[in-house]
Amino acid sequence: MTNRSALLLAAALGLSVSAPLRAHHGGTTIYADELISLQGTVKTWYWANPHVLLEISVTGEDGQAVDWIFEMQAPNTIRPAGFRKDLLVAGDEVTVEVQPAKNGNRNGRLTRLVLADGTELDPLSFRRGREAQ
Repeated sequence: MTNRSALLLAAALGLSVSAPLRAHHGGTTIYADELISLQGTVKTWYWANPHVLLEISVTGEDGQAVDWIFEMQAPNTIRPAGFRKDLLVAGDEVTVEVQPAKNGNRNGRLTRLVLADGTELDPLSFRRGREAQ
């Protein structure tokens, strides 16, 4: 095999692998169009790439606690909106607005976070061009 053939083969393989990797970032097939609001207690605040995760425990109408997990963008994307690694700790009370999963699982995309002191943070502000106030 010549150097040119090897280079073309490597380029074709690289392009065929990169297309599926980019496709996972769309949320329209995963999340519902509706927004729901939940109040709960922070269980886990996972500040890492590729997505920041928040797990909260929510008490249902039946008095039973259920856990929900929400994802956000990467830390460097939501940091300008006021999010920090030390923002939340287990036991903090929060209110969240989320797009729930279409499949009915208790997870979704976080669209607004309200802390116990009333501070509101918007993890999607990078899409709207707003910075933390």
